[in-house]
Amino acid sequence: MRTDIFARLDREPEPPKIEIPRMSRTRATLFGGTLAFYLAVVVAVLVPSWLVTLDWKIMLFRPYQQWQQLHAFLDYFVVLGQRGPTAVMIAAWLGWRSWRQHTLRPLLVLGASLLLLNVTVGAVKLGLGRLGPHYATQIGSAELFAGGDIFPSGHTANAVVTWGILAYLATTPRARRYLSIGSAVVALGVGATTVYLGTHWLSDVLLGWVAGLLILLALPWFEPLIGRTETAVFALRERWRARLAEAAEPVPGGGPWPVTVPQLPAREDEDTSLSTAHTAHPACGAAGRTGGAQLTQPRPHATARSERTPAAPAGSRRPPHSRPLTGG
Repeated sequence: MRTDIFARLDREPEPPKIEIPRMSRTRATLFGGTLAFYLAVVVAVLVPSWLVTLDWKIMLFRPYQQWQQLHAFLDYFVVLGQRGPTAVMIAAWLGWRSWRQHTLRPLLVLGASLLLLNVTVGAVKLGLGRLGPHYATQIGSAELFAGGDIFPSGHTANAVVTWGILAYLATTPRARRYLSIGSAVVALGVGATTVYLGTHWLSDVLLGWVAGLLILLALPWFEPLIGRTETAVFALRERWRARLAEAAEPVPGGGPWPVTVPQLPAREDEDTSLSTAHTAHPACGAAGRTGGAQLTQPRPHATARSERTPAAPAGSRRPPHSRPLTGG
């Protein structure tokens, strides 16, 4: 039984052409209505209205103190709206899909949506400078232009875009329907959790939901640019592969690459007679005629007396025993 699933997937045929969403009249109408609601929320906060009053009522109610048993769970649940962890999870899944479907579109769509999210939401955050509930200074005030950065809610907008991109890239109507419901539940839960924890006003969450929905509705306008980017990346890959293949081609004739031996300059004090004798040798004649580097053997030389190994005498060093002379 075959167990190498990755090798099998890599040899799968090209998938059928994936239908790319277009900016239809219905989608354009939804985008216009959502944009109008976005502007209405901004105006309701700029000109203190019933929405700002509702923000303060919820803040003073302090939901995190009313239902303390939910605090531990919601502290972890709100991570589903943080940009870093969610982007890594979704990118890993879409990267696998890109590899299996032989296309970069899922990853490029995710990158384009996150770029739009950072630019649009970040610009409004810094421009309005609203303070959060925990840093509010005056009851009933909208707390705008005070150096804050919470309006609209980044957690909420990121949850809408990051999880909604799965429904946007779905290839079947059934998968798109289920993923749309799941992403909506996650986005609504993350937004409500930020209000429960007291990190955002209710109006921050409303604008975050609308800001994320606007990005998802506007993505079809960027599909032509995404397609051109994918084509350019694949063309660059093919050129890179062609260069590698060209560099790996063997020398014509199948022989090794020619090696050029550098010619060493002759020393002035070199013994020319020795060099001539060496060149005349049959084994080195070709090297001498081509002027290549010549190898000469060292001359034998006499060993110095101090370097000679002392030889032991043949006989004994002891003098012969002499018989005593006796007088007769």
